Order: sequence, then structure tokens, then C-alpha cells
Amino acid sequence: MKKIFIFIILTFLIGACDAWGIQPQPFPVWTPIPSRTPGIITATPIILTLPLTTTITPGALTVTLTNTETSSPTIAVTLSPTNTPTPVPVQSVAVDILGCNTSIDIIHGMGEVTNAFIMLKNTGNVNIPNACALLRAGDEDRTHPDKKGCVPNLPIQNQVTLKLTVDSAYKQNTVIQVDASSNDVLLMRVDKPSCTDIGLFGSEPSDLGVIKPVQP
Repeated sequence: MKKIFIFIILTFLIGACDAWGIQPQPFPVWTPIPSRTPGIITATPIILTLPLTTTITPGALTVTLTNTETSSPTIAVTLSPTNTPTPVPVQSVAVDILGCNTSIDIIHGMGEVTNAFIMLKNTGNVNIPNACALLRAGDEDRTHPDKKGCVPNLPIQNQVTLKLTVDSAYKQNTVIQVDASSNDVLLMRVDKPSCTDIGLFGSEPSDLGVIKPVQP
């Protein structure tokens, strides 16, 4: 019994001493790695800071897109007046045979000649450059120097009276024809069956070669 008691005392004494000289390490305890703070994501719209304008030409529709930081996107649509169609250039003339008479042309040695008084009118929407009237006769013989008359330019809605002469047969009914042209391009042709059927009363018109507005 005494031996057992001594053994117990020695066991406690040995356990209190550091016989190995090295302290035992504690059992490792694993701890979780701290996680990063998650980022904050908000639904932020894309903002256009500069106005964006789109125009559809010619003048039919204008579309304007405007975006600012303080307002919602807006769309403005503006309808502008359509362009007025440009009129198609048209050369148009009217020819009036005012009358005719006969005379003797001694200067050119042609005997009897027929004089016709022609009114040339610009009824188109453009000026007529080099506007001319040419007189022909059914019984014409030699070419008279005054059978054609011209003006450099006949403005819109203006008229001019010309005196034209052809060499015709003596004491014969003369069929006449008048061609109106611009730069030698025929615009109109007018015929009269007989010059004697057209009477010119009084003297010759006083406004021969004068360009003036068309009379209503």
C-alpha cells in the first residue's frame, strides 16, 4: 500500500516538469477567410449630353432628338412646307396678221411687192431670244431682204409688231404664210389664203419694232 502511494506522488511530480524542453503546439483551428465587400451596382441610364439633330431634306421633315442630364429624352418632329415645284420652261408664241397691202419696190427693182404687218406675242413663261417672223408667199419670185424681221429678245407677256415684205406677182391674190421662231427653231406657223382678204385701214402702225406688254 505504501508503494502505491509513492507511485502516485511521483506521477504527479513528473507531469509537472517539462521533461522534453518543448511546449506542445495547440491543435490548429481553421477560420474562414474574410470575404471582400461586394460592389454596389445600380441601374444608371446612359445620358447623351450633346443634342442630336437629324434633318431630312428637301424641307419635308425635321426630326430633333434632345437628351440632357436633367430631363428625359425628347423627340421633336416638325413638318415644314414642301418646296414649290419649279415650273417647266415653255416657249410659246402667238402670231396675228394685222393686215397687208401691196406697193412698188423700185429700190430693189422688184415691181409689185406684198407687205404684211405681223404682231408677234410671247405667251410662254420664258423670254424668247432672237424672236423672228418670216413671211412667205404662194406666188413669191425673188427673195426680198425684208421678208424676215427679228428682235434680239422678246420678254414674257410682251409683243412686237413687224413689217415684212415679199416679192409677189402683179395683181394676183397672194397666199401668205408666217413662221415664228427662236434661234431658228420653229415655234408656230400661220397661213392666210389670200392677202386681199385682209384689209389694213389707214396708214402703217406707228409702233413698228416697239416691244410693249401684251394688250388684254
